[in-house]
Amino acid sequence: MNTIMRILGGLTSLYLILIFIRVMLTWFNGAGYGRPAEVLCRITDPYLDWFRRFRSLRLGALDLSPIVAMAVLSIANSIFITLGRYGVITLGLILALILQAVWSAVSFLLGFCAIVLVLRLIAYLTKRNVYSSFWGIIDSISRPVLYRINRIFFRNRLVNYLTGLCLAIAVFVILWLGLRLVVNIGMYFLTRLPL
Repeated sequence: MNTIMRILGGLTSLYLILIFIRVMLTWFNGAGYGRPAEVLCRITDPYLDWFRRFRSLRLGALDLSPIVAMAVLSIANSIFITLGRYGVITLGLILALILQAVWSAVSFLLGFCAIVLVLRLIAYLTKRNVYSSFWGIIDSISRPVLYRINRIFFRNRLVNYLTGLCLAIAVFVILWLGLRLVVNIGMYFLTRLPL
């Protein structure tokens, strides 16, 4: 049983690496990768496509489905490795692993949004041309995020763009710190459940 779980843990680790490589290749669409990329797509796309069908995992031009797909694999991987190492696993440990995987995905998203907003702030303060390719992408990602946060805090009032941008950055940083504390406390109690 332990050997089978270790093998499954190794296979899920390998599959996670392949999915990561597949996602990285999509960032560089212009390059032709040939036959190895086709094989990689055939191996990873059926799994990724299952998550892509959920429209709620899209924020404008940003597709979050690979993050969720990798988080699910990460949970399975952690369970297999824990079972392979110790032979038993508790419900509390499974819940802690799920919480950790969810937090990893949420933490990545919060950090990504904060970085995009900081880049947008830099572009605003240095008067960069937001219609160039890089700054245009940053603007297209930051615009829906800014809109939603400003709607929450300012309702229908008009607000200075710089104020809204700084508020959004502060919200993401405070949210990240607060959730990190809650997750750490939750992990502490879940791992100590006797189940």
